[in-house]
Amino acid sequence: MLEQFPILKQEINGHPLVYLDSAATSQKPRVVIEALQHYYEFDNANVHRGVHTLGSRATDAYEGAREKVAKFIHAKSTKEIIFTRGTTTALNMVAASYARSVCKEGDEIVLTPMEHHSNLIPWQQVAKATGATLKYVTLQPDGTVTLPEVEKVVNSNTKVVSMAYVSNVMGVVNPVKEIAAIAHRHGAVMVVDGAQSTPHMKVDVQDLDCDFYAFSGHKMCGPTGIGVLYGKKALLESMEPVEFGGEMIDEVGLYDSNWKELPWKFEGGTPIIAGAVGLGAAIDFLEEIGMNQIEEHESKLAMYAMDRLSEISGLKLYGPRDRKVGLVTFNLGEVHPHDVATVLDASGIAIRAGHHCCQPLMRWLEASSTARASFYLYNTEQDVDRLISALIQTKEYFGDAT
Repeated sequence: MLEQFPILKQEINGHPLVYLDSAATSQKPRVVIEALQHYYEFDNANVHRGVHTLGSRATDAYEGAREKVAKFIHAKSTKEIIFTRGTTTALNMVAASYARSVCKEGDEIVLTPMEHHSNLIPWQQVAKATGATLKYVTLQPDGTVTLPEVEKVVNSNTKVVSMAYVSNVMGVVNPVKEIAAIAHRHGAVMVVDGAQSTPHMKVDVQDLDCDFYAFSGHKMCGPTGIGVLYGKKALLESMEPVEFGGEMIDEVGLYDSNWKELPWKFEGGTPIIAGAVGLGAAIDFLEEIGMNQIEEHESKLAMYAMDRLSEISGLKLYGPRDRKVGLVTFNLGEVHPHDVATVLDASGIAIRAGHHCCQPLMRWLEASSTARASFYLYNTEQDVDRLISALIQTKEYFGDAT
């Protein structure tokens, strides 16, 4: 596997690189890099405009990527697939276009304290603009969400339930399918932040019956700057665009205009063509390996990491023990996570340290910040062993602080 990821062959600070920050962004396989290079070398042109050969090639590649995405998440139609800059843009689009138009004073938006800021701040802005109220599902002591707690919060006033499929801090996999059913029973829509789930497990938006689903390409071996908003067709058709300009219009007059049909009415201006091409190549790569195989590999690796980390005295682990995704979050005694990450980097090991764009969750955990090691399909048990060895050295270095 390592040979397919050129960046992983290098040394950092005199040590072979161990990359354990895939929850922030994954590394890119050679086939994705080559797809981007091929597009720019041979097919670079704008889409949906020119009738020349390059324009036709670029359009075919761009729309072909949309077909791959639709199949990858089992959408009913490519009309339900909107290309965006990433999860953040997609969630903001739902909040700005859908929620602001349906919410009013007295309505409620249901979230959890574990949400990434990208799935929290947009809803705060909706509440401020419309008079709607934010409500939160109470977390269990291990950070999980239970359906009885969801039932306590969702009611006839609820207009939107928005939740991460997988927590980027605790690795919790939320029961979004069952929560969507609860939301629908009360007439609310279900929005799913799929940034941490789509790269790691098989996703079927029809089976989940979510109304909107957002994810990013860069966390699943694709390029940065490309993401996807899936939305049920009827909902997307009812929504107004949030960006206006070229390519999203059908006819423009001096005083009024109307929009193209789905999905193009939400893709104003020159779209992220190369990013879509790269995302399509990433999907091909992941499907060749198999999403079920990736999930199984990560689950085993996470359990191995949890077992090994538990051997280190003074190290505190966060979240439930059972993990389906390769992500572990911890603190090493009183040593600041940034210091832990700095010492690990000296040994060539890359982890994330900080609040992970989840400050409310940090307060719930009673921690200002944490260290996080996140694994992907290119990681091995040997990488975990390197992490453990370096953490033990870090513990010895800081002595009493651990």
